[in-house]
Amino acid sequence: MTTPRQLQEMYAQGQNITAFLRDEQGLEANTRDIIEIAYDLQAGSYIASMDNDERVLHKNAYAQAIADTILALGEPVTVLEAGVGEATTLSGVLQRLNSDVRGFGFDLSWSRAAHGMRWLHSQGITNASLSTGDLVNIPFGDNAIDVVYTSHSIEPNGGNEEPILRELYRVARNYLVLLEPGYELAGAAARERMDAHGYAKNLKATAEALGYDIIEHKLFEPALNPLNPTALTIIRTNASGAQPLDVFACPQFKTPLKSVGGMLFSPEALAVYPIIGTIPCLRIENAILASKYELLASQGADER
Repeated sequence: MTTPRQLQEMYAQGQNITAFLRDEQGLEANTRDIIEIAYDLQAGSYIASMDNDERVLHKNAYAQAIADTILALGEPVTVLEAGVGEATTLSGVLQRLNSDVRGFGFDLSWSRAAHGMRWLHSQGITNASLSTGDLVNIPFGDNAIDVVYTSHSIEPNGGNEEPILRELYRVARNYLVLLEPGYELAGAAARERMDAHGYAKNLKATAEALGYDIIEHKLFEPALNPLNPTALTIIRTNASGAQPLDVFACPQFKTPLKSVGGMLFSPEALAVYPIIGTIPCLRIENAILASKYELLASQGADER
């Protein structure tokens, strides 16, 4: 088995890590572990690309189009980018929304989320929080966020469309906005490429099968790569029930987390989710079973 250090060297030489790992493991689709290591190794590359004038122009136009789409749906108080990467899209979206909007994002990769927080700060954005998280076990409560959107984050998860949509729908209070590869709207060459990369497909059909209220589905401009056209799919959720005051939740039980001793504690899981470099680590596998943590942390505070 190739080690992460060896994969890092291969990535530096320009090798496609997801394709290599699929071949090495005899798989046709990407696993979560494959996606995580491939994206973690490239952490920082999206921010580095913002030195390219053409890339910046596209990013600005793309962020403006997303913000316009969100504002056409209403005035959200909270917005979440699921699979936020290095926050180069989220930053542009938040800059074009009301300054009172609270922004959130999560990513499988700690390295990408950490780069993302640095990028947000460099852009003067202080109304955003990032964490690690998993699309199939999102660390946010039910109906927690007014508008949830994705930007090609479902893309590498071919075969997991339904569980991912269920989780995104669970968290979205008013609308779910998907910006993902438009397989059913693409030409033959683009479809062949998407199939080769194991991309997600048929999100609209999956949402329809789940009974979701789709109010728009079309190609989205501006597009950076004609072989990977973006489809805009807007789903109205109209969730009922109270909106949680604290949006972060235990990814396993979807219940509120408590801030205890500088960490996040789940009373249901009896587990601590660490915060590393300001990034809450909120994947199920990040949990440290510590049934006595809350008690001992409070005793420690008393002793001080």
